[in-house]
Amino acid sequence: MEYRLLGRSGLKISTLTMGTMTFGGVGWAKMVGDLGVSEAKKMIDMCIDAGINLIDTANAYSSGECENIIGDVLSGKRPQGVLLATKARFSMGDGPNDQGLSRYHLIRECEASLKRLKTDVIDLYQVHEWDGQTPLEETMEALDTLIRQGKVRYVGCSNYSGWHIMKALGLANEHRYQRFVSQQIHYTLEARDAEYELLPISIDQGLGVLVWSPLAGGLLSGKHRRNQAAPEGTRQFAGWTEPPIRDENRLWNIVETLVAIGDERGVSAAQVALAWLIGRKAVTSVIIGGRTEAQFRDNIAAAELKLTDAEGKRLDAVSLPPVIYPYWHQLNTVSDRLGEADLELFGPHLQQ
Repeated sequence: MEYRLLGRSGLKISTLTMGTMTFGGVGWAKMVGDLGVSEAKKMIDMCIDAGINLIDTANAYSSGECENIIGDVLSGKRPQGVLLATKARFSMGDGPNDQGLSRYHLIRECEASLKRLKTDVIDLYQVHEWDGQTPLEETMEALDTLIRQGKVRYVGCSNYSGWHIMKALGLANEHRYQRFVSQQIHYTLEARDAEYELLPISIDQGLGVLVWSPLAGGLLSGKHRRNQAAPEGTRQFAGWTEPPIRDENRLWNIVETLVAIGDERGVSAAQVALAWLIGRKAVTSVIIGGRTEAQFRDNIAAAELKLTDAEGKRLDAVSLPPVIYPYWHQLNTVSDRLGEADLELFGPHLQQ
């Protein structure tokens, strides 16, 4: 297992992170998975034995039950070097202050997560989504307070837009608050929107990148194929609607290319999709999840798979996003003056 620095921090995390949304099965999360303590323990032990050192969760997963299960598995005695990440933002009750990124909600939910996880400190505390009604200064100050109180070691964001991130980093610098060290984003061969702004920002500003749902909710696993119904037992069969698919023909072209490369290499399509992400310059770690030991075992094997340049070009050929404005204008007029962050988007287009 390879370990990479998380943004501009001295913290090293494994290139694979363990995702836990399949734990609990309460409410909307039931269609994702409903693993209990005994099953979760097997999965956690397997990931730790493979060298994965970061377990990612959120208070909203199964209304806190996911965190409870992790806390019960680790029993307040997590192995040396194992890191915990969780998130807050979404609704945790029916009251007017039971959601959002206010100081009230963030501090209360951090303390609740600490209790459920049976730990004294959260290694990476992430704001789960944007809150346009809470002043960003309030959110950043609350996160800084949690670090100074010793309840949190590092902070990150998730599902922020480019301007959200830059405003947050600017405020942190201005007020000398602790900066975000990472962002957690959706990024796959099917959904490469992050290449427009989020990945260049990560390179330019020194943010680590954690990728959630790297198989597009299972669509890139190879189980889903053109003109076939969703297999029973999958998220799509249960009615899962993320990510949105805007070009179904493009999706199946990507899947067929993943399957073809996987067959040639003697590995699963899922491993090829994960290996492509691990190989992206801006990506720090890819979050893997599953309902079964076999799914986790197959995903873990992706950490050792290295794709060739030729394979990368085949995947680019079926998945490369169009260059939207203002980027097409930059590509047409200033391609001789591009920086490292610019090339995260423009590089593959210049090679065509």
